[in-house]
Amino acid sequence: MTTLRPFTCDDMLRFNKVNLDPLTETYGLSFYMQYLAHWPEYFQVAESSSGEIMGYIMGKAEGHGENWHGHVTALTVSPDYRRLRLAATLMSWLEDVSEKKRTYFVDLFVRVSNKVAISMYKQLGYIVYRTVLEYYSGDPDENAYDMRKALSRDVKKKSVIPLSHPVRPEDVD
Repeated sequence: MTTLRPFTCDDMLRFNKVNLDPLTETYGLSFYMQYLAHWPEYFQVAESSSGEIMGYIMGKAEGHGENWHGHVTALTVSPDYRRLRLAATLMSWLEDVSEKKRTYFVDLFVRVSNKVAISMYKQLGYIVYRTVLEYYSGDPDENAYDMRKALSRDVKKKSVIPLSHPVRPEDVD
């Protein structure tokens, strides 16, 4: 049985196995603490009946006016628990939080090489809004897709009209 519950400070001492995936962006403890302090309603963990962390989602609400949106900062599921729709469940949960905050859309960034994640996000109704050049640092740097899903407040779906040209990371608002 899987339990979804709010992320706690203690979880940072227990989520290494989940974060070891090479496609998972990991951050310093102060970054996680900042999110937990500012956007606790956007930080959720999936836990097994034995107490093992199966995955988590971390996000925030940001922007102004019609750019007011929910943002997925991190979503990851342990390799042992993939293909159980946990990522889809966590995404649905974050979308519900964003709906309650009356945001216009939810967005996320994903490596262009992460075909499995891109396919899943498309199945969940996300579109590639734009390409962000060299968003992920590495050798070589890698582009990201900025993917979006309009929420009910965006009646005309203006937030998901794709841009035809790539942007640089410094041009991402």
